[in-house]
Amino acid sequence: MSEKFTLKRDYYAGGLMLLLGVGAAVTGTGYKFGSLARMGPGFMPVVLGIVLAFLGLLIAGTALGSSEPDDKKFMPDNPQWFGWFCILAGPILFIILGHYGGMIPAVFACIFVCALGDKTATYKSSLVLASGVTVFGVLLFHYLLNIPFPLLRGVNL
Repeated sequence: MSEKFTLKRDYYAGGLMLLLGVGAAVTGTGYKFGSLARMGPGFMPVVLGIVLAFLGLLIAGTALGSSEPDDKKFMPDNPQWFGWFCILAGPILFIILGHYGGMIPAVFACIFVCALGDKTATYKSSLVLASGVTVFGVLLFHYLLNIPFPLLRGVNL
């Protein structure tokens, strides 16, 4: 029985998802929950936290039911440090540029930098992707959903 409980990467993934889900659900209970017809600010964190926790249990459960050994190392032999840096830098750029520059520079910079994290990406492909997502995001969030996030700070568009 003890060989079923050997540490596998899926345990780590499932445990992290379970921890984040429970944390979101518990934090969301501090807000008004509401109902399906009139959702309060705590509705989505609680529901998504429960779903995330359930998925974490499923992932950890599949590791328990798996009979193949997990003798792989936790970290790959050649980690893609530049890719990791780009993926982490993208949301940070979104926060900073969103606060000081507006939606257009924030979305563009976030997508462009994150796309560069792919080792097969080129500057041209990242530029095309960032431009397309920025146009789509502006059309959807600013014009269709009327989200109160200025397109460019200091410019009235």
